[in-house]
Amino acid sequence: MQIETIVLSHDVRGISKLKDYLPADSYTAGAQFILNEIRDNDGPVIITTGFYISAAKAPETDGPPGAIAIGNALAALGKEVIYVTDGYAAPLFTDDVLETGRVVVFPIVDHETSKKFARKLRNEIKPAFLISIERAGLSQDKKYLDMAGRDITAYTAKIDYLFYGQENTLGIGDGGNEIGMGNLAQYIPAVETLPDNPAVTCVTKLLLASISNWGGYGLVAALSKLTGKNLLPSVDWEKEVVRKIIEKGAVDGVSGKAILAVDNLDLDKNAWALTELNKLQVW
Repeated sequence: MQIETIVLSHDVRGISKLKDYLPADSYTAGAQFILNEIRDNDGPVIITTGFYISAAKAPETDGPPGAIAIGNALAALGKEVIYVTDGYAAPLFTDDVLETGRVVVFPIVDHETSKKFARKLRNEIKPAFLISIERAGLSQDKKYLDMAGRDITAYTAKIDYLFYGQENTLGIGDGGNEIGMGNLAQYIPAVETLPDNPAVTCVTKLLLASISNWGGYGLVAALSKLTGKNLLPSVDWEKEVVRKIIEKGAVDGVSGKAILAVDNLDLDKNAWALTELNKLQVW
């Protein structure tokens, strides 16, 4: 199986209906784009994630494991990694979860203050690349909405402003309401099970997945393929990370409960994608 086939399997939201709008080998193309951008740029890579679940008033389990897997892979390739999130998801990124990198908390403030914070952060960090995975993106009417259309703007930092005007960006999403989905905003409402009011924030390269963590692992598999190094984590690693972030307050994004699940899949079912990606042995 190809990487795209694996990460878009078991699709319950209908995100795979958008795959024909992207290149057939989008994951390899995305990974190559990252490698090209970081090769001659000494700056760190910014990775953002953290999606607020209103029913639980907590961040979800989808996103952080994929972000950390990407961060670990890039660190193994010699890059400094900086995770950017807001105050709700920041408690998940403790030393016992992260193997490398540091965390910057983006404040939940108004648009103008957010623009200034983003500009200052970019000027200080001078990132070689920016990656978003399962991070809510602003809609056309400048709101953050969950899959049910509920407004979570008051609980979401406007990290989109880090990505505006930047050409070294990649986004991963599974629902149509994440940073990067602006690339396909005109097509998303046509899919009945996806948002009518999607995110409009664009990225240079967009990757789709049934579960965003799976997309993160798919990107790591593609990086492994291109570098000849096995950068993929193990299933045991993933299960342990999910357990730890639940202990720190994360919840399953579908049920809103603090159960050992990601997007309503228990840890064994959720492990399917990472198991299959490891079988590819593309490195």
